[in-house]
Amino acid sequence: MATGRTHRPATRSRGIPEATVARLPLYLRALTALSERSVPTVSSEELAAAAGVNSAKLRKDFSYLGSYGTRGVGYDVEYLVYQISRELGLTQDWPVAIVGIGNLGAALANYGGFASRGFRVAALIDADPTMAGTPVAGIAVQHTDDLDRIISDNGVSIGVITTPPGAAQQVCDRLVAAGVTSILNFAPTVLSVPDGVDVRKVDLSIELQILAFHEQRKAGEEAAADGRAGDEDADEAPPMRATPSGRKGPDGDMPAVMPA
Repeated sequence: MATGRTHRPATRSRGIPEATVARLPLYLRALTALSERSVPTVSSEELAAAAGVNSAKLRKDFSYLGSYGTRGVGYDVEYLVYQISRELGLTQDWPVAIVGIGNLGAALANYGGFASRGFRVAALIDADPTMAGTPVAGIAVQHTDDLDRIISDNGVSIGVITTPPGAAQQVCDRLVAAGVTSILNFAPTVLSVPDGVDVRKVDLSIELQILAFHEQRKAGEEAAADGRAGDEDADEAPPMRATPSGRKGPDGDMPAVMPA
């Protein structure tokens, strides 16, 4: 089986827009679920709904792949799985190295979904000397001192950084120097890389902050709706009875109210 060091996906050379590339994994996930249920064909509307996009966008995206559904029949599920997998480069083996084997790094190493999606965790690397030799997910952790050799020996072109933020740039620099050309960064920091190196950033705290914004907005809308309902109730309240000037109320002088 070919390794990731010698083959690159053809999406850029074929002029597929980055926005379309970003949606291809969504289509593949939905199609894989259909394939597992032995569904032979799917309409653009059904697949778009499963992937969370509109059907016009889906048809446009698939036109870049040269794939067009059959009117009245839809798309062949197995063929689309193959087409998208091929376009994403998932019909070959991509060795991956994870650097930083803390809780997150160990969790990623134990994730069973990589192999079925064209990725193989080839190496686990950590700066803690006491971690060296420790098996995680059946793979012995190796020390960062040997990073260059590890990358070369395993033909790694994709690196995953799960280190603390202060160490991420240094790790990134070493991965790039060793020949890694694609990096998935989980560290909460922005990495600087040379041209020709792709970085995808995963920041869970940012995603949570965005959700917090939406929760706050929804709470504000609900409060505003409650306020409007209160105003409507107030409009329907019976008019106040006229009170002669100078009468005492429970809180002191009550102002005179002219009858309506």
